[in-house]
Amino acid sequence: VQLQASGGGLVQAGGSLRLSCAASGFTLDHYAIGWFRQAPGKEREGVLCISSRGGTTYFADSVKGRFTSSSANAKNTVYLQINSLKPEDTAVYYCAGDIGGCPLVIYEEYFGSWGQGTLVTVSS
Repeated sequence: VQLQASGGGLVQAGGSLRLSCAASGFTLDHYAIGWFRQAPGKEREGVLCISSRGGTTYFADSVKGRFTSSSANAKNTVYLQINSLKPEDTAVYYCAGDIGGCPLVIYEEYFGSWGQGTLVTVSS
Protein backbone atom coordinates (compact mmCIF):
# COMPACT_ATOMS: atom_id res chain seq x y z
CA VAL A 1 0.00 0.00 0.00
CA GLN A 2 1.60 3.21 -1.16
CA LEU A 3 0.53 6.77 -1.71
CA GLN A 4 2.45 9.37 -3.64
CA ALA A 5 1.59 13.04 -3.54
CA SER A 6 2.70 15.37 -6.30
CA GLY A 7 1.85 18.64 -7.99
CA GLY A 8 3.25 21.16 -5.54
CA GLY A 9 5.21 24.18 -6.62
CA LEU A 10 5.63 27.92 -6.40
CA VAL A 11 2.56 29.99 -7.22
CA GLN A 12 1.51 33.58 -6.73
CA ALA A 13 -1.25 34.51 -4.34
CA GLY A 14 -4.61 34.17 -6.01
CA GLY A 15 -3.42 31.35 -8.22
CA SER A 16 -4.42 27.71 -8.31
CA LEU A 17 -2.79 24.32 -8.06
CA ARG A 18 -3.97 20.77 -8.36
CA LEU A 19 -2.27 18.21 -6.19
CA SER A 20 -2.44 14.53 -6.96
CA CYS A 21 -2.33 11.52 -4.66
CA ALA A 22 -1.65 8.33 -6.58
CA ALA A 23 -2.41 5.05 -4.85
CA SER A 24 -0.78 1.71 -5.54
CA GLY A 25 -1.26 -1.65 -3.93
CA PHE A 26 -4.93 -1.03 -3.25
CA THR A 27 -7.93 0.51 -4.93
CA LEU A 28 -9.59 3.67 -3.76
CA ASP A 29 -13.07 2.23 -3.95
CA HIS A 30 -13.13 1.34 -0.27
CA TYR A 31 -10.67 3.86 1.10
CA ALA A 32 -10.80 7.25 2.70
CA ILE A 33 -8.10 9.71 1.72
CA GLY A 34 -7.22 12.55 4.01
CA TRP A 35 -5.27 15.64 3.05
CA PHE A 36 -3.02 17.21 5.65
CA ARG A 37 -0.62 20.10 5.54
CA GLN A 38 2.25 21.31 7.64
CA ALA A 39 3.25 24.94 7.45
CA PRO A 40 6.77 26.02 8.44
CA GLY A 41 7.13 25.99 12.20
CA LYS A 42 3.63 24.64 12.77
CA GLU A 43 2.06 21.32 13.54
CA ARG A 44 0.52 19.25 10.81
CA GLU A 45 -3.20 19.90 10.42
CA GLY A 46 -5.95 17.94 8.77
CA VAL A 47 -7.56 19.77 5.87
CA LEU A 48 -10.21 17.48 4.45
CA CYS A 49 -11.10 13.88 3.81
CA ILE A 50 -12.71 12.26 0.80
CA SER A 51 -14.17 8.80 0.55
CA SER A 52 -16.37 6.86 -1.80
CA ARG A 53 -18.83 6.36 1.05
CA GLY A 54 -19.57 9.91 1.98
CA GLY A 55 -18.09 12.54 -0.27
CA THR A 56 -15.86 15.25 1.18
CA THR A 57 -15.57 16.29 4.80
CA TYR A 58 -13.82 19.54 5.59
CA PHE A 59 -11.82 19.93 8.78
CA ALA A 60 -10.19 23.31 8.27
CA ASP A 61 -12.53 26.28 8.00
CA SER A 62 -9.85 28.30 6.26
CA VAL A 63 -10.04 26.16 3.13
CA LYS A 64 -13.78 25.92 2.68
CA GLY A 65 -14.82 27.42 -0.62
CA ARG A 66 -11.27 27.24 -1.98
CA PHE A 67 -10.22 23.58 -1.69
CA THR A 68 -12.05 20.73 -3.34
CA SER A 69 -11.16 17.09 -3.63
CA SER A 70 -12.15 14.56 -6.22
CA SER A 71 -11.20 11.07 -7.16
CA ALA A 72 -10.53 9.36 -10.46
CA ASN A 73 -10.96 5.73 -9.58
CA ALA A 74 -9.94 4.60 -13.04
CA LYS A 75 -6.56 6.22 -12.38
CA ASN A 76 -6.56 5.27 -8.70
CA THR A 77 -5.80 8.89 -7.95
CA VAL A 78 -7.27 11.54 -5.68
CA TYR A 79 -6.92 15.21 -6.47
CA LEU A 80 -6.86 18.30 -4.31
CA GLN A 81 -7.79 21.42 -6.24
CA ILE A 82 -6.61 24.56 -4.48
CA ASN A 83 -7.95 27.90 -5.69
CA SER A 84 -7.44 31.47 -4.54
CA LEU A 85 -4.18 30.53 -2.90
CA LYS A 86 -2.97 32.63 0.00
CA PRO A 87 0.53 32.94 1.45
CA GLU A 88 -0.73 31.18 4.58
CA ASP A 89 -1.44 28.11 2.44
CA THR A 90 2.30 27.63 2.12
CA ALA A 91 2.98 24.17 3.52
CA VAL A 92 3.99 20.64 2.75
CA TYR A 93 0.83 18.81 1.74
CA TYR A 94 0.38 15.14 2.52
CA CYS A 95 -2.19 12.59 1.54
CA ALA A 96 -3.00 9.68 3.79
CA GLY A 97 -5.34 6.75 3.43
CA ASP A 98 -7.07 3.91 5.18
CA ILE A 99 -9.94 1.52 4.68
CA GLY A 100 -13.39 2.83 5.39
CA GLY A 101 -15.04 6.19 5.51
CA CYS A 102 -13.82 9.51 6.74
CA PRO A 103 -13.65 10.05 10.49
CA LEU A 104 -15.88 12.52 12.26
CA VAL A 105 -12.80 14.20 13.65
CA ILE A 106 -9.66 14.06 11.57
CA TYR A 107 -6.52 12.83 13.25
CA GLU A 108 -3.30 11.42 11.88
CA GLU A 109 -3.50 8.07 13.62
CA TYR A 110 -6.71 7.25 11.74
CA PHE A 111 -4.77 6.82 8.53
CA GLY A 112 -2.31 3.97 8.20
CA SER A 113 -0.71 4.85 4.88
CA TRP A 114 1.01 8.13 4.07
CA GLY A 115 2.50 9.76 1.02
CA GLN A 116 5.80 11.62 1.15
CA GLY A 117 4.41 15.15 0.88
CA THR A 118 4.61 17.83 -1.76
CA LEU A 119 5.61 21.44 -1.08
CA VAL A 120 3.30 24.31 -1.98
CA THR A 121 4.79 27.78 -1.75
CA VAL A 122 2.58 30.81 -2.25
CA SER A 123 4.24 34.15 -2.86
CA SER A 124 2.54 37.41 -2.01
